[in-house]
Amino acid sequence: MILENAREFADLLPEGGVLLGLDPGTKTVGVATCDAGWRFATAGKTLPRGKFGPLKAALETLVGERSVKGVVIGLPRNMDGTEGPRAQATRALARNLDTAFALPILLWDERLSTVGAERAMIEQDMSRAKRAERIDSHAAAVILQGALDALVQDGLG
Repeated sequence: MILENAREFADLLPEGGVLLGLDPGTKTVGVATCDAGWRFATAGKTLPRGKFGPLKAALETLVGERSVKGVVIGLPRNMDGTEGPRAQATRALARNLDTAFALPILLWDERLSTVGAERAMIEQDMSRAKRAERIDSHAAAVILQGALDALVQDGLG
């Protein structure tokens, strides 16, 4: 089930559980996970984005290893709130994941997530090369943390 409302998403996860955060880009997909209590998100891998089969296989492994209960996907909206081709591609990915995993999926507004991740990595004095290599997974963690904060703040987690 694909949702855009955090309350409806949380209602499908009454016991909490590990969530998977995804930042789908044109070339890669950043991955993050959180603890079962929905307190903190941690950047994980960056996976190549190409055909759905290899991405599905990599995510399947992660979902199984971590007993993932739901997925939060960054929805790339324009600054004025409209959606363009990247948002449509993200919605298509969400539909594919919904079919593949049958887990609740929350589409989360990701505006400025990459900017936030870049700033945090600069504050950690990370080199430009390492930032380029890890930006997508860190952006996924920013997206997932934003959703976690909203879920907890609203008393949903």
